[in-house]
Amino acid sequence: MWGYEKRLQYPVNIKQTNPKLAQIIITQFGGPDGELAASMRYLSQRYTMPYKQVAGTLTDIGTEELAHMEMICSIVHQLTRNLTPEEIEQSGFGTYYVDHTLALWPQSAAGSPWTATVFQSKGDPITDLHEDMAAEQKARTTYDNILRLAKDPDVCDPIRFLREREIVHYQRFGESLRIVQDNLDSKNFYAINPEFDVRQNNNCR
Repeated sequence: MWGYEKRLQYPVNIKQTNPKLAQIIITQFGGPDGELAASMRYLSQRYTMPYKQVAGTLTDIGTEELAHMEMICSIVHQLTRNLTPEEIEQSGFGTYYVDHTLALWPQSAAGSPWTATVFQSKGDPITDLHEDMAAEQKARTTYDNILRLAKDPDVCDPIRFLREREIVHYQRFGESLRIVQDNLDSKNFYAINPEFDVRQNNNCR
């Protein structure tokens, strides 16, 4: 059960529309390394995580990624609200506009629609946590790229906040990986999947 506060995790107050920039930033909504994929990844992986502390971390971060998705959608909305047909045509936003008007729809910057194939939920804590750490680094790199292209301080400010959170999440997943490795009680951390192998062995006794 979650409690929802009717405010963004970090304020978004953009004064100047910029549909070209919106087409880039929307990738963090529905792109391969975006916030929608991150939230679905972590909230799916938590069910087969055999260690409650790590499952709690997946729940915490997965929930926060939903808040980040909300921020990205707010940024894109504020960059495109009240555009005139002339502004839409001149900015190259017309192809998106024809399909979605100015509504939010998950796609990458290249226009590819969001798909669940961009993330994995494997049921192996080592595998899942390595994916999670890589995902946070890929998201951080995407935010770095956005910051290289964005010039509006009203846009850069919340994007920097989101970038910083990716670094924090990477650290927390690294700590979670250590918890899993310590619990495996084995020098070869890749030898078993405690979610599968340990239970199977117990069933055979």
